Amino acid sequence: MIHKPVLLNEVLEIFDPKPGEIYIDATVNGGGHAYAILERIGPEGKLLGIDWDCELIDKLKVKSQKSKVTNLVLTCDNYVNLSTIVIEHNLGEVSGILFDLGFSSYQLASSGRGFSFLRDEPLDMRFNTNATRTNAATIINTWEGKAIEDILREYGGERFAERIVRGILYSRSRKKITTTRELVGVIYRSVPGWYLRRKIHPATRTFQALRIAVNSELENLTSALEDTPKLLRKGGIVAVISFHSLENKIVKNFFRNAERQDILKVITPKPLRPTRFEIKENTRARSARLRAAQKL
Repeated sequence: MIHKPVLLNEVLEIFDPKPGEIYIDATVNGGGHAYAILERIGPEGKLLGIDWDCELIDKLKVKSQKSKVTNLVLTCDNYVNLSTIVIEHNLGEVSGILFDLGFSSYQLASSGRGFSFLRDEPLDMRFNTNATRTNAATIINTWEGKAIEDILREYGGERFAERIVRGILYSRSRKKITTTRELVGVIYRSVPGWYLRRKIHPATRTFQALRIAVNSELENLTSALEDTPKLLRKGGIVAVISFHSLENKIVKNFFRNAERQDILKVITPKPLRPTRFEIKENTRARSARLRAAQKL
């Protein structure tokens, strides 16, 4: 499966990269956005690509070596450590910072870590398996029912969270739930029949909620955004592509507060959304929202 960068044209239009400029792709993923920016900034520019998934970084390193790209600096780390990473690489003030909060096609299709409810894989969902001990199986099999229900409601907006958790507690009392197929089976047995016939897969919200919880995605985003203004040059831009209402809310509120303090100026009063053509070409883009702000 080929990873397609979401809202690529909109990202390039907002950043308007110039030769010699420095950029950070804080979620470099398959490199789609990064390579498009590199084309604009030329060999005299530089792009720092960060990803918490070391397998993705290794793949991108091989790709950059084959294509003889010398101004792409790659590091496996969490963007929550953005300030430290910039200091380590002596990057200086940058022209733009991009956060694409979607997870990759590779993680969904080939990582074997249980991100997809359409495959039978270990129930893991960690972006970086060396960074934390808590995985999805730990949550499902050891956390109290109320804590799991809170995750499904808050991070997934799952209306049948209570019923699904009852099913989880019953199933795990008989046998540990260790694979995605086993969890999907619990969900199927727990929700009403009509819920199974909707366009959206009945496990979508549960899997989304677990992934967010396992990787502390919302907490990390909040922390990383706070660091962005001091890393940008005057006129530099921070842009965020979110796929979840809670992510979008965090970004919106951060930009608003920074604007009130005359730190940033919001340049997307309303979030940019993919065109119908892009959604047709890449259905996973349908929930994407792009917000951006410029350092004053």
